[in-house]
Amino acid sequence: MLTKFETKSNRVKGLSFHSKRPWILASLHSGVIQLWDYRMGTLIDRFDEHDGPVRGVHFHNSQPLFVSGGDDYKIKVWNYKMHRCLFTLLGHLDYIRTVQFHHENPWIVSASDDQTIRIWNWQSRTCISVLTGHNHYVMCASFHPKEDIVVSASLDQTVRVWDIGSLKRKAGPPSDDILRLSQMNTDLFGGVDAVVKYVLEGHDRGVNWAAFHPTLPLIVSGADDRQVKLWRMNDTKAWEVDTLRGHMNNVSCVMFHAKQDIIVSNSEDKSIRVWDATKRTGIQTFRREHDRFWILSTHPEMNLLAAGHDSGMIVFKLERERPAFAVSGDSLFYTKDRFLRFYEFSTQRETQVLTIRRPGSLSLNQSPKTLSYSPTENAILLCSDVDGGSYELYCISKDSTIKDSFGRGDMQEPKKGLGGSAVFVARNRFAVLEKSSNQVLLKNLKNELVKKSVLPIATDAIFYAGTGNLLCRSEDRVFIFDLQQRIVLGDLQTPFIKYVVWSNDMESVALLSKHAIVIASKKLVHQCTLHETIRVKSGAWDDNGIFIYTTLNHIKYCLPNGDSGIIKTLDVPIYITKVVGNVIFCLGRDGKNKAITIDATEYIFKLSLLKKKYDHVMNMIRNSQLCGQAMIAYLQQKGFPEVALHFVKDERIRFNLALESGNIQIAVASATAIDEKDHWYRLGVEALRQGNAGIVEYAYQRTKNFERLSFLYLITGNVEKLSKMLKIAEVKNDVMGQFHNALYMGDIRERVKILENVGHLPLAYITASTHGLQDIAERLAAELGDNVPSLPEGKVPSLLIPPSPVLCCGDWPLLRVMRGIFDGGLRNADQDADDEEYEAAEGDWVEELDMVDIEGLQNGDVAAMLDDGEVAEEGDEEGGWELEDLELPPEADTPKASVSTRSSVFVAPTPGMAVSQIWVQRSSLAADHAAAGNFDTAMRLLNRQLGIKNFAPLRSMFLDLHSASHSYLRAFSSAPVVPLAVERGWTEASSPNVRGPPALPYKLSQLDEKLKAGYKSTTAGKFTEALRTFVNILHTIPLIVVESRREVDDVKELIIIVKEYVLALQMELKRREMKDNPVRQQELAAYFTHCNLQTPHLRLALLNAMTVCYKAKNLATAANFARRLLETNPSIENQAKTARQVLAAAERNMTDATELNYDFRNPFVTCGATYVPIYRGQKDVSCPYCTSRFVPTQEGQLCTVCELSVVGADASGLLCSPAQIR
Repeated sequence: MLTKFETKSNRVKGLSFHSKRPWILASLHSGVIQLWDYRMGTLIDRFDEHDGPVRGVHFHNSQPLFVSGGDDYKIKVWNYKMHRCLFTLLGHLDYIRTVQFHHENPWIVSASDDQTIRIWNWQSRTCISVLTGHNHYVMCASFHPKEDIVVSASLDQTVRVWDIGSLKRKAGPPSDDILRLSQMNTDLFGGVDAVVKYVLEGHDRGVNWAAFHPTLPLIVSGADDRQVKLWRMNDTKAWEVDTLRGHMNNVSCVMFHAKQDIIVSNSEDKSIRVWDATKRTGIQTFRREHDRFWILSTHPEMNLLAAGHDSGMIVFKLERERPAFAVSGDSLFYTKDRFLRFYEFSTQRETQVLTIRRPGSLSLNQSPKTLSYSPTENAILLCSDVDGGSYELYCISKDSTIKDSFGRGDMQEPKKGLGGSAVFVARNRFAVLEKSSNQVLLKNLKNELVKKSVLPIATDAIFYAGTGNLLCRSEDRVFIFDLQQRIVLGDLQTPFIKYVVWSNDMESVALLSKHAIVIASKKLVHQCTLHETIRVKSGAWDDNGIFIYTTLNHIKYCLPNGDSGIIKTLDVPIYITKVVGNVIFCLGRDGKNKAITIDATEYIFKLSLLKKKYDHVMNMIRNSQLCGQAMIAYLQQKGFPEVALHFVKDERIRFNLALESGNIQIAVASATAIDEKDHWYRLGVEALRQGNAGIVEYAYQRTKNFERLSFLYLITGNVEKLSKMLKIAEVKNDVMGQFHNALYMGDIRERVKILENVGHLPLAYITASTHGLQDIAERLAAELGDNVPSLPEGKVPSLLIPPSPVLCCGDWPLLRVMRGIFDGGLRNADQDADDEEYEAAEGDWVEELDMVDIEGLQNGDVAAMLDDGEVAEEGDEEGGWELEDLELPPEADTPKASVSTRSSVFVAPTPGMAVSQIWVQRSSLAADHAAAGNFDTAMRLLNRQLGIKNFAPLRSMFLDLHSASHSYLRAFSSAPVVPLAVERGWTEASSPNVRGPPALPYKLSQLDEKLKAGYKSTTAGKFTEALRTFVNILHTIPLIVVESRREVDDVKELIIIVKEYVLALQMELKRREMKDNPVRQQELAAYFTHCNLQTPHLRLALLNAMTVCYKAKNLATAANFARRLLETNPSIENQAKTARQVLAAAERNMTDATELNYDFRNPFVTCGATYVPIYRGQKDVSCPYCTSRFVPTQEGQLCTVCELSVVGADASGLLCSPAQIR
């Protein structure tokens, strides 16, 4: 059983599949009817009007209706689109067990505990027939899918078949008068609409269910006698064919499968049983722990079943419908029914190759699950679930050509074996997974064992991963296993993977799980993950590296960066086999090949954007019909609003995109068309950001935003416009506007006048007297009389004078930049239309306020601005350098210097290769490149070898290397300086023509001296000085060159030593800063003791930690440090004495006052950035250069120990000697 969907709810008593949509109705014992989407796994709706359990429910096959019947004696007809009950049919006198629509007529049949079956016309909403005859509860009744008969089952131990032909004839129009007369008599005197055709007796207990076969004259029934009976009928009689025994309790429901020749039954014994209808034997049983089954339903079109039980329902399949297939070049091998078939993509021709299973051996889920093909040996490997997992190996004869050998459909006895899964890994070798021992068995084409390999991780399936490699699947991860070297090449944590699809070049792999797609590289380096709500079914790579995949109802694409989209909607699921250009080849569930043509424009466009192939993008914009909100949103999201502009006609969207891309011209045109206050305001904000004063002014004028307009004139220094604004404020009687404009203009007299006019005489007086306007001040003092305000004495007044503008009356100067890649080619298309818009806009400027002097604007004119941005020619994508052609004489006239001809003119010899170039070409050592002055390649080498990203500390060393390896000679004053290369290891005997490597100023011996100096400073407690020395050593090591392998090892050892000291000293200095955090002080002191230091320094660190912890009353921890100190046999007696005293004090009270993040029993290293312990077994990342360890959150950050490399970066390792390269 393949469970597709499961619900948890009250007991489910009725089920019905929708014929077209992925919906199922479930009626519950609680009285609720649920409508589920079993594909999405979501509850769409619930209908709650019945009072008591609802036992029957059924969808109409074409109308948006369903019918339900419950224990409240009511039949309700619902419209699921309107989410309501349309009407209720009343008539039954007891519980209603089942309801069903007729497939053609507007009828409903219902069965009830009132011992009757009723047929209703749901259009006229009347009962048209009552079928009486049963003498106990009628448990079910249903129409025949084609004929005019009804079958019913009752607790009176009988199954009855009723003929309703007369009812159909009555419903139809009477053809002549005689018929009409007989019908009239029937109506008057009562007539028999439905008669019992057969009564089937044979069950010993009440019958719970009876159902027709969809095509054959068969009935199946299930009863409380725990038996399933099969009945056959003809025109005159019906008889029992066979009894199927096996259920342990009452059989609650039984029916024929719609597609296969099987019977499915379920029972109160908590099991579903599947029976072979021809052999009449049990095939399979599915059991639940605690839930009794009550109802079954089969999908009318698809291979789906549903079963209702005590705590919900399940939707399931009995068999996989996916054909096993394998693609090899232009060929497809796949299984269909009992045959292996071959399909050629180029010719779309298919042929039968082999018979793979003997007829009659078909049982549930025994068909091949996977297929593997070896093209060179023409061998096929089929895996299935037979015998708990087995494989069959077929070798197709090579006598004639492939195409001739196919088509005969020969029966061949395969070579067989047991194994979880099997796959070809080489031309004539295949691997078989033995799950019990977790081994891979490598076999040859004779099915003989060649070798065994134990897998390092428990594996439940294997897939091909290139020659000699296997991709192995475990519960939560996949890994690639090399069968030759027996090592894991890469692994990746994933959801449970079902299918694996490799790209054509084997560089990428798509891992398909139920609801996710993981794209990874061939070494299983994660690239992206896509999540789908609907189940993922299949996929294939196209030629551009785009993964095309299918879900149950869509064909979709996935770009390398994880962007995805829908290509096409599907009616039925398909399995993609190959993608060629815009044609998708696929297999249907029926095993038929199809070729579907798709529109690839959208994803090719997005891929071109992603890969920055802008010429393709331009071409597609011009020639294809790309449009739609989704595409615009995508371009906006990816930072290409200027491209999105060319798809959009809607002015509001154009306006938003224009603002986003800073395209003021289009924004002005769109704002003019929209003409709303909010849009003008936003345009003003963007224009102000760009310093385009003309547009800002225009926008403020359109919105009559006088305050902002005045302020704009202030900052642009436009005094003339400010005076006009003052007049406007006067006309509008806006006192504050007048005052502000007077203030902006620096017009003191006007300000005094305004204050006087509004009655603020004291303020007017202070303003006049402060600014030295004595005549006005005296006049105002006379008016004020005794109320003259006194000015503060001894203070110099500061005058309110407007500042001088930075730039007067014009736009802000802008930097000239190269035009964008899309600008030239795209802008011309819209240019003419835009020009008209701007000219119209220009006309509006003057009308609005009768004050804007267009001539007075230096660069405010929009049309002028447009001219600047205009593009000269259609094809001219970029402005270019505007280099003019020189008028040179013809080439033939130019004299050529000939070396062979003798001439009095001196011909200089051709220069040799510069020494610095020789150094660069011959060496992969960063120090040699820096000495040659080639800093760029030196930095690249250090980045590749050691992951170094911060080169600031190395700057002075690079310069030292370069200057130390060059000397300069001055021959005489008029000649240029002659540079000389200083070489390493030069002797008298050296050949003059052979260049040695550059002489370098940094030696390993110097670093040894520095190390000793660092030790000395540490012992003296000069930690800052010591830290500076050690860090300097770390910075110098990447630029050291040594000769022998032994010295290389010495350098690597030096890195480890110095790294430990840098970390230790950084922690100690940090500890000394933290005066107010005693807990953290103790922790840092404790970690200090776990750095790999020289013994004298370790003793000092232990003594320090012991003292800190003892003072903080952490006696147990202090005792540990004391013990460790004594273990080092300290030579200074005072140290040993102190340690013994602490140990003695601690033993009396072995407790800690505060808890520390420190466990000395568990080995750990300290994180170089956060200074927290990383215990053994915890995940960490390391610096590729100094090997300091860090917590995983520090990945991608600069190493805090060496201050050079990026934590967790990929690096090849330190290269400091030519011996390493040799």
